[in-house]
Amino acid sequence: MNSLNLLLDGFATAFTATNLMYGLAGTFLGTLVGVLPGIGPALAIALLLPITMSVAPASALIMFASIYYGAMYGGSTTSILLNTPGESGSVITALEGNKMAKAGRAGAALATAAIGSFVAGTIATLLLAFGAPVLADVAVKIQPAGYLSLMILAFATVGTLLGQSMIRGLISLACGLVIGLVGADLQSGALRLTFGNLNAVDGIETVTVIVAIFALGEVLYLASRHKVDEWAVISVNDKTWMTKSDFKRSWRPWLRGTAIGFPLGVIPAGGSEVPTFLSYAAEKKLSKHKEEFGHGAIEGVAGPEAANNANAAGALVPLLALGLPTSATAAVVLVAFQMYNIQPGPMLLSTEPVIVWGLIASLFIGNALLLLLNLPLIKFWVKLLKIPRPYLYGGITTFALFGAYALNASTFDLQIALAVGALGYFFRRFGMPTTPLIIGLIMGPLAETKFKLALQISNGDYSVLYAGLLTKSIYFILFMVIVGPFVWNFKKKLAIKK
Repeated sequence: MNSLNLLLDGFATAFTATNLMYGLAGTFLGTLVGVLPGIGPALAIALLLPITMSVAPASALIMFASIYYGAMYGGSTTSILLNTPGESGSVITALEGNKMAKAGRAGAALATAAIGSFVAGTIATLLLAFGAPVLADVAVKIQPAGYLSLMILAFATVGTLLGQSMIRGLISLACGLVIGLVGADLQSGALRLTFGNLNAVDGIETVTVIVAIFALGEVLYLASRHKVDEWAVISVNDKTWMTKSDFKRSWRPWLRGTAIGFPLGVIPAGGSEVPTFLSYAAEKKLSKHKEEFGHGAIEGVAGPEAANNANAAGALVPLLALGLPTSATAAVVLVAFQMYNIQPGPMLLSTEPVIVWGLIASLFIGNALLLLLNLPLIKFWVKLLKIPRPYLYGGITTFALFGAYALNASTFDLQIALAVGALGYFFRRFGMPTTPLIIGLIMGPLAETKFKLALQISNGDYSVLYAGLLTKSIYFILFMVIVGPFVWNFKKKLAIKK
């Protein structure tokens, strides 16, 4: 059966009353967490992971995917009206969007962000539907050593491209890898890093770490800043729509943003920050209105927002086809699959077609719902920003701690949450990225399994780890990723001296 027929079957799954309800709930919650600063899609999905104990897999995963897409859109609202990104992918939108809002063009900025998100999301989801099966067919032929090289490449790119410096990114990655090692080795049974605590034998709960690092770390950081004043939100007085000139200036950036964002979601390029910055740089270079950049250029909102949403769909391709998350949110969705004892990878599309294609179809539906619901409701989202921050973050802390305890009814998990929350505060305080930690935490044990499996197949011959064209090519790319920045900086210094 070809991809088109499978996609039509997916729509049959997604259009059931139950799944539509969960998709609508996810769209609403996703926009909500995107609008509210400090709450990202990874945290929202992590807090809701306990529903996997009572909700069917297709329904829960459809809701989580809708939250993912909704948050990508919702983050633009606070970037434009508050100059405070709701999530990391909307950082660049604040540069031009907030200037447009201050100039009385908030409606046009919000409209180009919403329509751009819809256009990019629709195109990228189509690419996901037809690209994931192709990648899965190729992935079936990859040996464990090849998977290991892909994971090491992901570690290197995420660790070096995110954060204010390569060192900070790699430290964050190392912390995640260490936390992932805690507990009994699955093959030998040897205890690692438990320090005699029997509660740690089964390892550290991934959900507990994710919730604590995002929620408690952020709350502790904000509390340390002693800022309890209200957000200064720019009101939306004009119509949330675009003029003919705005459309003419936006449609090319939408398409270019999609072309930049999707492939950078497929490869481990460091999350949504990289494609949005690249899109902004491209629009600034190609625009006929260069003088407006820095003062409210609509292209500077249209392109990055399209790249942001296309990147979200792109990140689902390696997640579904290879089982490799390339962003923090994709990593949390991977945990959701694992809680149903489903391991994403090359066989997923053949073993769980109802779930996968229902999930992909729901993305089309959720994308349309985002456009239909959010533009008319923009004033409602703005009112949510009137919630006093102490109440908002107090509620987040309560849910985070309750969620950490409720997973296993264990005070040990609660203690881990508090410890990781303190670690999250220091990460936030010293500009350490959290995504490498999450990627290391989840993919570290998977990489260890592939490493041991490769050695078992080769009877302990370590040369298998770099044998084959694919593996050699990936390690060459890895070498360029690590050495490239140093060479680039060296050339820049030589040019300055001349």
